[in-house]
Parts: sequence; structure tokens; C-alpha cells
Amino acid sequence: MKQTYNELLITPIGEYELFADFILTLTDEAIEEKDGTIIVRSEEDLENIIFGVELFAKSLSTSLGKEIDVKIHLEEKENIDWISSYQDSVQPIHVGDFFIHPSWVKPDNEKKNILIDPALAFGSGHHETTYGCLMMLQKYLKKDDTLLDVGCGSGILSIGAAKLGAKVEICDTDELAIKSAKENFTLNSQVYEQAWVGSVTQTHKAYDVVVANIIADVLIMLYQDLSKVVKEGGILILSGILDKYIERVEKKYQNFQLLEKYKKDEWYTLVYQG
Repeated sequence: MKQTYNELLITPIGEYELFADFILTLTDEAIEEKDGTIIVRSEEDLENIIFGVELFAKSLSTSLGKEIDVKIHLEEKENIDWISSYQDSVQPIHVGDFFIHPSWVKPDNEKKNILIDPALAFGSGHHETTYGCLMMLQKYLKKDDTLLDVGCGSGILSIGAAKLGAKVEICDTDELAIKSAKENFTLNSQVYEQAWVGSVTQTHKAYDVVVANIIADVLIMLYQDLSKVVKEGGILILSGILDKYIERVEKKYQNFQLLEKYKKDEWYTLVYQG
């Protein structure tokens, strides 16, 4: 172990989720999210990440037609056992009847346990949108339902669905996310029917339940594709929607029957019936 490590603090001024997703493509290191700041720690040089984030901010400004700023602070620190410190900062969480915990925390034998190590931050249950989706799955999913998890990330939602008795399929455009999800299914002794790298357009099936925890703009873009894969009378759960975008998403999905509008902090989860 080296005597020092680098700590990089990245604080986007707007479009936080886009920056968080982009940073995951730049590093295999564990990241931490705290009070609107993304923290990357490594014994290796982090200048390439700084360059990439600055370039991404400029590109995003151009594509969105508005100035997107990001604050960046790099500091060299004494290499105490920050991995243990990071582990101490990741607390288990109860979400209804689920208990989501990392490998270094004992399971709760009275709950449905979901084991997720959040090293790649593809979804660990702490984010409001993941929380909302898990709550809605417990309310609307029935045993033996077929479910498609669009943009599965860590697989936490589909693992939860499998533990509720559903037959699940997963997809994500990120190959690393699919790899992470498959590993997490194995860790949780659960099975999926199919998994693929790509979008919802690659299936020709219709499902009892479709869940998509993505950002609002992508949900709007995928309206036609998501509509095709929900069975008549089936359930569509949408999340990843900041309160300032909720009206746009609701307007796009107005042909569906809105069953529930769940809000946690500034994030919405919508439940529709096809």
C-alpha cells in the first residue's frame, strides 16, 4: 500500500445524474456520493478523470444549450485505511420487507435480504429512486409475474422481484452493469430468465410488470418501446424522475392509467397500468 492516495471531489452544478453515470465509465474505482458531490479515491493518478469530466461538462453545455459548470477539487491524502472507512459509511437499509446490506454486514433473518456491495454504484438501495421502485414492487408485483428490468444496473430491483416470486429478465446498455447484475444474482442465490446488453427494443415479449429506473429524458424517449412490452392490464413502474421533470413524463404517459405517484425527497416513482 502506498503512503498516500488521491481524493477527487466532483460537484456538478446541475445534471448530477448524468455526471454520475459518466464518471462510472471513466474508472473502476469505488465511488462515493455525498451531499451532491461525487468522490473518487485511488492510489493512481486521477488527472484523466478530471480531463474527461471537464470535457463532458463542455459537451453537455453545448448539447443542452446552457452553461453546465462543475467544481473539481483534487487532494493528496495520507493513506490510512480508507477502504474500511468507506465500508463504515455504507449502512444497510430497510425498504419495506427488504433488508439491503453489503457483504460486511450480517443479514436480517426476519427480512428478505438483498446482498449488494456498492463498489460500482450501479444501485445499492440508498438512492430515492431505487427505494421507490422497491416499495412499489412490493405493493404491485404478484407471485409468478413476468418482469423486465430496463436499465437494470446492479440488478437490485430484479433481484428483489425474484425474491418476491417473479420470473425476471434484465437488460442494460452498459456491459459492466450486466456483468455486475449477473454476479449479484449469484451472490443472492437468485435466477433470471434472460439477460442482454442493449435496450428494451431487443425483446419481442410482453410482461406483467416492467420497471425502468432511468432519467426522465430517457423515459420520455423510450415511451413507444416501453408501451409495447407491457401486457394489457400490466404494470409499468417508472423512476429516476426529478420533481422538475415530473409533468413532462406524466404528459408523455397520459395514455396509461396512473395508479400511484410516490415521492421521496425530490424524486418521483410513477406506477401505471397498461
